[in-house]
Amino acid sequence: MSTHTELLEQLRAAVGTANVLTDGNLSAYEQDWRKRERGKSLAVVRPANTAAVAAVVRACAAAGVSIVPQGGNTGMVVGSTPDASGTQVVLSLQRMNQVRALDAANLTVTVDAGCVLQVIQETCEKTGFLFPLSMASEGSCTIGGNLGTNAGGTQVVRYGNARELCLGLEVVTPQGEIWDGLSGLRKDNTGYDLRHLMIGSEGTLGVITGAIMKLYPLPATQLTVFAAVPSLEAAVQLLGLAHQHLSAGLTGFEVMGKFALSLVSKHFAQTRVPLQDRADTPYYVVLENSDQESEAHARERFERLLEVAMERGCVLDAVVAESINQARALWHIRESIPLAQAQEGLNIKHDISIAVSRIPEFVLLTDALLVQAFPGARLVNYGHLGDGNLHYNVQAPAGADAEAFLRDDEKSVNTIVYDMVDRFNGSISAEHGVGSLKREKLAQHKSPVALGMMRAIKQALDPQNTMNPGRVLQH
Repeated sequence: MSTHTELLEQLRAAVGTANVLTDGNLSAYEQDWRKRERGKSLAVVRPANTAAVAAVVRACAAAGVSIVPQGGNTGMVVGSTPDASGTQVVLSLQRMNQVRALDAANLTVTVDAGCVLQVIQETCEKTGFLFPLSMASEGSCTIGGNLGTNAGGTQVVRYGNARELCLGLEVVTPQGEIWDGLSGLRKDNTGYDLRHLMIGSEGTLGVITGAIMKLYPLPATQLTVFAAVPSLEAAVQLLGLAHQHLSAGLTGFEVMGKFALSLVSKHFAQTRVPLQDRADTPYYVVLENSDQESEAHARERFERLLEVAMERGCVLDAVVAESINQARALWHIRESIPLAQAQEGLNIKHDISIAVSRIPEFVLLTDALLVQAFPGARLVNYGHLGDGNLHYNVQAPAGADAEAFLRDDEKSVNTIVYDMVDRFNGSISAEHGVGSLKREKLAQHKSPVALGMMRAIKQALDPQNTMNPGRVLQH
């Protein structure tokens, strides 16, 4: 009996025959969300609890078979799909999808790693609490994946990335042991913080199976504006004014280039984009204020912010949402950009972070270099200006073969963009992670000392290199 046959029998014993998938169409597990790569797994294994995950990991470790942990498979950097060897086990956590407990006094919620982000949001909202992690993929991404990549989203400016929202983890180690770190404590200085080590490790150090996350009271008021601005410099100035006038009430600050919004109008005709016909507006901003104060007081401060911004010329025109539905419609415009860009064709994506104050200069210089090197290339620039994270993407020239552009020019485009990110002391991955797509670039742009420390951690915790090999670090 072959080693793989024995392993498959052990896996079936651990999770049930119906939850070890080896035949049929497995593209939902074996192809990444962007359809950049398609792998082939030995099996897709779907455990229903942490003990079953540990049993699967122990069996794979004994057989020397590597594991690819997977949540909603919505990642952007090819970090949770198998390679083409047919020898890796995809460990899908989608059956581990329960909200385990909500502690109102401690302001925490404990969840399975496979719990869909939107389910957590809605469950907490029903009991009067806000779970603020929010992003376009929230209807299908899972909290384990969010933590594995330290996802950000649209409210980082106030609440921080997934890391800042997590108080504890439950993790299965590469040896199949279970670490229960679900204490829910806000203070615990008893040695190395293993929680932070696991967050952002992209499944290379262990499998996150559960998490305890922070909650907040639901805001009493929420105000949203869609503003036309004359430049990125003006957008940064508006952000500063928003901090001054709204303080902690500032929960979202997104910037969108005019071309990015034109793609939304082109591919989603039913989505109305306000103020788009202004010839003097290269950028737009969605700004949100959420607070516990009365609506009258919040609106007064909000209107004063817009008044000052218009007086100083950093806002040319603005549309203020008058209802929750209008606010959702404004946010839907922003969230439609990635899908509209996908409809336009394959493109070269960048998820970068730069100090907010330096973003206008970075964009000015990098735009010029790209247009010079690739005449006609179209720049789709949008993202989380409030925390310095841009999705700075490059679309093929109009009418060009988008697939050929991606194949032939991606490396050169990335070199220009990432070299400029280095020049501005930024990061080549702000919230999407490294996966396999940026692995080589990380080796080029990360400090050798930092890379050495990361390799030492990987070797210490996963000496067999069975946990998501080939991701993040080169071997």
